[in-house]
Amino acid sequence: MINAKIDENPDIREDSIKNNAFLNNPSIQILAINDLFEGLISWRLWGLLGWQDIKQRYRRSLLGPFWLTLSMAVLVGTLSLLYGTLFGLDIDDYLPFLCLGFIAWGLIAGIVTDGCVAFIGSESFIRQISLPFSVYIFRLIWRNLIIFGHNIVVFIIVALIFNIWPSWTGLLLLPGLVIICATGGWVSILLGMICARFRDVPQIVASFIQVAFFLTPIIWKPELLVDRIGFVQFNPFFHFVELIRAPLLGNAPNTISWIVTLGITLAGWLITFIIFRRFRNRIAYWI
Repeated sequence: MINAKIDENPDIREDSIKNNAFLNNPSIQILAINDLFEGLISWRLWGLLGWQDIKQRYRRSLLGPFWLTLSMAVLVGTLSLLYGTLFGLDIDDYLPFLCLGFIAWGLIAGIVTDGCVAFIGSESFIRQISLPFSVYIFRLIWRNLIIFGHNIVVFIIVALIFNIWPSWTGLLLLPGLVIICATGGWVSILLGMICARFRDVPQIVASFIQVAFFLTPIIWKPELLVDRIGFVQFNPFFHFVELIRAPLLGNAPNTISWIVTLGITLAGWLITFIIFRRFRNRIAYWI
């Protein structure tokens, strides 16, 4: 029935043929792959841009980027005393937990929220210079890694005070960061395209991140929900936070955390690449 209507209408048939030819055209897949590859090898460019973003934010300030470290230290110190007292927790155990939770969440939430404006915020570059779109994605990931590096100084101080030594498990932080950055890559590309097309989405994402913060064990410990531990396990943000927090507290992340985060990373890239190859050429027009 549908085929008969298409055959009767030459315009529909022509559009259908064009769309199928476009989607099956290997050149658009090659262009999408080249965009990602060329962006990756342009590390000097996005590395400079990411660092310049940090310098520009704290230009002419006395402490410069170390305001990030000071702000995190004040936040962790204040909230650890407040919530440690409210929950009746041992400060020696709770403060390192809270500190790493905030640092990990800052990295994850920063990549997600920055991803919403990855292309919108780079409008001047996109309109004037022909660069791979992935350069702007690597730029924001690198920028958030720099912030993470400044914030981790707070935990180093906490670890020295409370005599925390993660031993060999601390090395698991590296693959954890790789997974988080890889996931942040497809999330930023996907959100960057959606937000460039629909300008109300960044506000929706910002509200979602605020809600997700309170639903994720950052300021509260999973042990508080002994009867509802499944609620925690079904929260993907918890597993990504654990990739950073668990190794630095001397524990290996749970196997389920590795499985969940790797699964999200691979499935996300598969879906995002299909969308990216289809709409990559429209990004410049959307912004």
